[in-house]
Amino acid sequence: MRAGVLDETFRAAGGRIRAALAARYRDLDLAEEAFADSCLKAVKAWGDEGQDLPRDPAAWLYRVAERAALDRLRRRRIRADNRPNEPEPAPTAEDRLASDDAIIPDERLKLIFVCCHPAVGPDSRAALTLKLVCGLTTEEIARAFLVSETTLAQRLVRAKRKIAEAGISFEVPGPEHWAERLAAVLSTLEVAYAKAHEDAAGSSRHAGFAREMLEVTALLCEMLPREAEVLALAATIRFAEARRPARMDAEGVMVPLAEQDPALWSKPLIEEARRYCARALGLSGPGSRILQMMIHALWCGRKTLADPPPWKAVLAAYDILVELRDDPIVRINRAVALAEVKGVNDALAELDALDGTTLAEFLPFHAARADLLARLGRDREANTAYDRALALSPGEAERLFLLQKQRLLLGG
Repeated sequence: MRAGVLDETFRAAGGRIRAALAARYRDLDLAEEAFADSCLKAVKAWGDEGQDLPRDPAAWLYRVAERAALDRLRRRRIRADNRPNEPEPAPTAEDRLASDDAIIPDERLKLIFVCCHPAVGPDSRAALTLKLVCGLTTEEIARAFLVSETTLAQRLVRAKRKIAEAGISFEVPGPEHWAERLAAVLSTLEVAYAKAHEDAAGSSRHAGFAREMLEVTALLCEMLPREAEVLALAATIRFAEARRPARMDAEGVMVPLAEQDPALWSKPLIEEARRYCARALGLSGPGSRILQMMIHALWCGRKTLADPPPWKAVLAAYDILVELRDDPIVRINRAVALAEVKGVNDALAELDALDGTTLAEFLPFHAARADLLARLGRDREANTAYDRALALSPGEAERLFLLQKQRLLLGG
């Protein structure tokens, strides 16, 4: 129970606590180190059954981290050069960020805009924000961007150094600066939601991102009502989240999209998604996010399980998408549709043409390849591919699904 309190507090407030510390001390490394110190102290203090849990765990973590930051500054012998401003009589921005009275999605979105500063390299903005604001690990971010952990860590170090050397402000940018940061902001929101969506059971430490990204994208649409890509992302997240009630069976096993019962999907979320979808289509032609939105819309057009899956239309959309955004993730998703329309051999050839080294740590690649190999009767290779997918720590529902498929393969 006590461990659960820390885990829940870390999920709900970790990003804004780190960001509040960074805003106060203008030092990203110090913010991360101080927050880690406070979590270690919480493990010890909250694990003692003889001690009462704090009334406000998030505020406790922030205050302890604040003291830890000052201790580290003392040890560096530079506290005089980094003395924080004396607090005003009214609550400071940092206090508001650390308070549970704050509206978390609003503050998180502001901080995402702060961290997506154009002075930081384009390949590092979203990664830095996911690390600092969303609390993803270096390993998780590296997998999301299909780079090695070492490469990603080097990018983060360079980004932090750039911020320190350039004296980049941690203030929230005005509307005139939103456009130059929008691409990185949208990439950050996509990856944050993907971390929640990849776990059908909603039990991972990133599960809360699903609800938060619904709220954050709604706010972003209010801020930028004529940005088609913003509207498209809002629609995509709603189409995807509407299907969550059907993504797991009674035994806790993931249900593939084509086998989900549309009667279980959330109709209000689908209707909300369609409204965003219509607005996006009225503003723009087929861009990459527009096409991704339309693929989700195609799936959510099914009414019952008796309706055939829209594989041909989905493949046609991926054929266009791959011309606009030819990356391995799009290719893998296209291969899944290709198998249903043109055959498993064509789909497997598509996957095998990808860079296996780059995708070595990407679970969907191994899962898709295992399924195709099994359907071709190449059982030994399929079994190896299932083993590789299972070794990449899937969510519980996904793990049970992969094990179920593997047992069927082995005649179990």
